[in-house]
Order: sequence, then structure tokens, then C-alpha cells
Amino acid sequence: MLRYLTAGESHGEAIIGIIEGVPAQLPLSPDDINEHLARRWLGYGRGGRSKIENDKVHIYSGVRFSETLGSPISFRIDNGAYEKDKAGWPEKMAIEGPPPDDLEKVTLPRPGHADLAGLQKYELDDIRPVIDRSSARETAMRVACCSVARQLLNEFGIEVGSHVVSIGDVGFEEPEEWVDRRNALIEDGNGAQALYEAADESATRMLDDEMTERCVEHIDQTKKERDSLGGVYEVVVTGVPPGLGSYVHWDRRLDGQLVQAICSIQAQKAAEVGDGFFNARRRGSEVHDPIEREDGEYPRRTNHAGGTEGGTSTGMPLVVRGYMKPIPTLIKPLDSVDTATGEAQPTRYERSDVTSVPAASTVAEATVAYTVANAFLRKYGGDSIPAIRRHVEADREA
Repeated sequence: MLRYLTAGESHGEAIIGIIEGVPAQLPLSPDDINEHLARRWLGYGRGGRSKIENDKVHIYSGVRFSETLGSPISFRIDNGAYEKDKAGWPEKMAIEGPPPDDLEKVTLPRPGHADLAGLQKYELDDIRPVIDRSSARETAMRVACCSVARQLLNEFGIEVGSHVVSIGDVGFEEPEEWVDRRNALIEDGNGAQALYEAADESATRMLDDEMTERCVEHIDQTKKERDSLGGVYEVVVTGVPPGLGSYVHWDRRLDGQLVQAICSIQAQKAAEVGDGFFNARRRGSEVHDPIEREDGEYPRRTNHAGGTEGGTSTGMPLVVRGYMKPIPTLIKPLDSVDTATGEAQPTRYERSDVTSVPAASTVAEATVAYTVANAFLRKYGGDSIPAIRRHVEADREA
């Protein structure tokens, strides 16, 4: 099975990652990863850090002649802000020695962040370490590690894509408003890859030009009001065979794993598989997907269930939606309390985005790819790509 770890702080020298369990003979190069690292910076409403960082992955181990070896793969991505930000980060985040005499401790926690909870948990007197590790900067390495899982899925015709459904209170309200155009892209193109390529053409990663324009206006107005916005996005996985996941154990249920994958990302507060939230308000006759017979397979006429039944994939596209809260770092101060003095005080502004829902959707692609790849390996696993291919072919012939 795949397992990855990330390490590093937002304003440290670099972020580091390692992924183990990758089968041998999987084609892999830095370009396969850098493509998706670049997509992580997409979206209107991003802040100043997007002008500082130029994420490129360096592969240190586990790959030879552009193929995986079966051994752990390690990565490094340098942090542009460490040297370019001119804010003294090499001194503030120094690995060795005592803190500088003039080091200003951060003691004013920002509501909505990990600041206060992290300070209490680790018994710190400076919030800076919490800010740096809890930062969404970590998702750059997460995208790098999970892009290996994505590459594995691609070898077997499984594609992952996403698009944004809404930002703030502008966007689509019910799945019926976007499902047809989403399905047309998938069916006419290269599965979910066609979906993410079409979404990437939009400034807000939406599938409708008029809605994109409305969202851009909404973001501009919100910035003038010194506020921030959350939103909703949808991740779709095509080419998924039936039988991934299982109903026999609670932790093997694929839909539960998909929701956890979304909610593990910073600032994501809810997720649904298929039309989950909408289905709760509808009658059973409007929700459950009729079964048909076609070329020896059993497609569903609709896909309100999002490609799972009983925690197991059905062979229909997997659909999972993430719900991101508004970014809690605001230009407009929020009330807080200084942990050093106990005095009430408004928060200070730190560089931030107005919204990063489009970026979150690309990170969600990565975490979902990792989840599906693990379920795929549990069913078809082997030590090499040729071995897995034999297992897949044997299953199709059975």
C-alpha cells in the first residue's frame, strides 16, 4: 500500500516528502509532478505568495532512468519565501542556535486558524511554528507525493479531474445545473483529464464563462470589503473498475475514505459523495440509480450515488465534492486575545488570498487520487506495474 509523509515549514528552507509502496517500473519524471504543482497556483483571487514561489520538485531517490524502483521516493521543493521575502526568515526559522535577541514572538492568534489550538497543544510561547507548519504551503508537497499515485492510476486508464461549483454565494446551486456539461466533457474527451483541462481555462476553474465573470466580480468586491470567500468544488474520477473499497469493514468503505481525503486538506470543512447533501432532501425514487445491462457490465442510468454503493465502487465515475470555508486571514481585523498579556486586541493582517477555492480543487484531485490508488492496489496489488497489469487482465477475463 502507498503511504506518504510531508515535512517542513512554510518559511523554512524547503518542504520535504517521501512516498513508499510505489510499484516498480512506473514511468515517472519531475515534469509529471511539476505540471500539477503549477496548477496548484491557478485561480483568480490569489495573494502575494503566488508571485514569490516557483514550485519545482527535485526527486532524490526511488527513480532511475525515469522509472520507479519499488523503493521509497523522496522529494524536495524549495520555499521561495525563505530567501526572497526579505523578512528575515533564515534567522527566524534557523535550525541551530538560540533565537535572535531581537526575535519578535507572535502571540496574537488568528480566529479560524490552528494558531491558538496549536499553541495550547504543544505548550509553546510563540505561534510562529504553528503558523508555519499548519500553513497550506504543505499542500505543495502533498500534491507532489500524490501525483505519483495519480501517475499509477493513469497507467490503467483511470483519470482524475475537478472543477469549481461556486465561490461565495455565486455559482451553481444544484447538480442538475452542471452535470450535463461535465458529462459531455468526460464522454467527448479523455475522461476526467478533459474535465480539469477545460476548468483550467477559466480564471475561477468553472465550466461556465458567464459564471466565471460573475465570480471574478464577486471576488473583486469582496477584496474591496477586506473580506474572504469559501466555496464548493467537485472532483471526478473516471475509468474506475467496480469493486474498489468494501462494505465488510468500516475503514474499507471507499466513500468514507474519499470524504476523509477531502477533509484532511487545510480549510476544508465538509465533503459529500455524489449528491449527498441534495439526496437527503429528496425521495428515494428520485435518488437511487436504476441498474442496466450493457456489454456484460452493469452501468447505472444516473449517478446520484457518486460511483459507490455499500462503500464499494460501482464502475460509474466517482464524484466527491469539497466545501471550503472562507480563508481566515483577513485584511479586516477580527477580535482576538494576546496570549502573552491576556489583553483583547484585533488581529494583524498577514499576506493572504481573497479565495483559494480553485487551488483547493487541484489539491483535492491529488488527495482523491492517492485514496483511489490505494483502493486499486488493495484489489490488484503487485510489486511492479507488469504484475499489476496481469492481475487487472485476469480480473477482466474472469
